[in-house]
Amino acid sequence: MKRHRIAAIPGDGIGKEVVPAGLRVLEALAAREGFALEATVFDWGSDYYRRHGRMMPEDGLAQLKPFDAIYFGAVGMPDVPDHVTLWGLRLAICQPFDQYANVRPTRILPGISSPLAGVTAKDLDWIIVRENSEGEYAGQGGRTHRGLPEEFATETSIFTRAGVARILRFAFALARSRPRRKLTVVTKSNAQRHGMVLWDEIAAETAREFPDVAWDKELVDAMTVRMVRRPASLDTIVATNLHADILSDLAAALAGSIGIAPTANLNPERKFPSMFEPIHGSAFDIMGKGIANPVGTFWSAVMMLEHLGEPAAAARLMAAVERVTADPRFRTADLGGTADTKTVTDAVADAVRTGNA
Repeated sequence: MKRHRIAAIPGDGIGKEVVPAGLRVLEALAAREGFALEATVFDWGSDYYRRHGRMMPEDGLAQLKPFDAIYFGAVGMPDVPDHVTLWGLRLAICQPFDQYANVRPTRILPGISSPLAGVTAKDLDWIIVRENSEGEYAGQGGRTHRGLPEEFATETSIFTRAGVARILRFAFALARSRPRRKLTVVTKSNAQRHGMVLWDEIAAETAREFPDVAWDKELVDAMTVRMVRRPASLDTIVATNLHADILSDLAAALAGSIGIAPTANLNPERKFPSMFEPIHGSAFDIMGKGIANPVGTFWSAVMMLEHLGEPAAAARLMAAVERVTADPRFRTADLGGTADTKTVTDAVADAVRTGNA
């Protein structure tokens, strides 16, 4: 029997609700598909920070490295500065583990409606690839003369040829694997004439390695309009750390709700464990109410299973999710329904076991 070791980090906010829901569904799936899932839960996050003055232990990366994958919830609480929580946990894992390919699929699931009039699942089926290791979130910069009128701050974007080339090659290869074989490269090279022009140049170079992939370029501001006005013109999308972060939130909203959207933070070379998480964040306005939508966490688990070499289990879980979203009884408030987290989780776990919602 195959065995997979999973590090589960619920983190903050609704992460503490949706990750246990995901683990419950994964346990049901493992029993059905005949593999063993060994999950270890880590209590890192803002509660840990209040006790210890840091978001995770000093040896946290060493503790995580032996695992096959990381299942992450959310990070951020109102009483802890956001830059402390993000850089203290999520980015403290992503960057040292070189999870440079952030992959965010977006499509309209059965039973869910897009806010775009007349747009259906055949029109909106995208994968956004986000450079996840450098760019605008490289962490370079500083502040001088704090508190004085002449105080200034710098936030330096870092674009390396190696970093840009590897994410573009990853995106072209992913586009090649999809039926349409189409890639859109998003930059802002008209205004950012150094790093973004480098992106454009490397994109053109990389395209020559993939003659069977049709590709085009779009400025990031124009891209927001195209996503809304011409969603069917898009398929695979690649952009910088900041640009793809913003565009993928828009994409999730256009597909019906940010609550359904998944993420894979991949180290494609598998030198380190990859991390899988919903993109919705800690959502502390609804935490503790039991109404969080767990679908994004389940879909993230689908991506984790694919990464772990369990395609049949991944397909079964995705089919279960789609059967449940198609049923109005199992829609949470973000989708216009009244179902709670437990009701949706029960339905998906039952669908995994029996094939019926």
